[in-house]
Amino acid sequence: MAKKATAAKAAEVKEEVKAVEAVVEAVTEAAPVEEAPKKTAAKKTAAKKTPAKKPAVKKTAEKKPVEKKTSTRKTAPKTNLFIQYQGAELSYADLIERAKIDSGVEAPKNINLYVKPEDNMVYYVVDEKVGGFVIA
Repeated sequence: MAKKATAAKAAEVKEEVKAVEAVVEAVTEAAPVEEAPKKTAAKKTAAKKTPAKKPAVKKTAEKKPVEKKTSTRKTAPKTNLFIQYQGAELSYADLIERAKIDSGVEAPKNINLYVKPEDNMVYYVVDEKVGGFVIA
């Protein structure tokens, strides 16, 4: 019986060894299969992360050629001012020119004229220079 018991134990051990070998084979066969899904899973997660890392693409509107708009604003009509007093006539342009010459400023920024026909005088302020001249 001892031989049967040892033979039975040996048979069990052989079966366990075969079972272990089958498990080892299954694990080695399954291991590469498991790695392949891990790589694809890694690629999928990398693919999922890649769009999140990309900068947002801004949509630019197509540029239309700029059309020149004509101004519908009315321009001031050309005006002339004439001062007539006791037989004398003075134009606005003449008074401006005389004020520029009298003040000595060639390119003034501001000109203010004050005409007093009763005194026969024109007073001016040209770029903070004050003066006056007689109406001839």
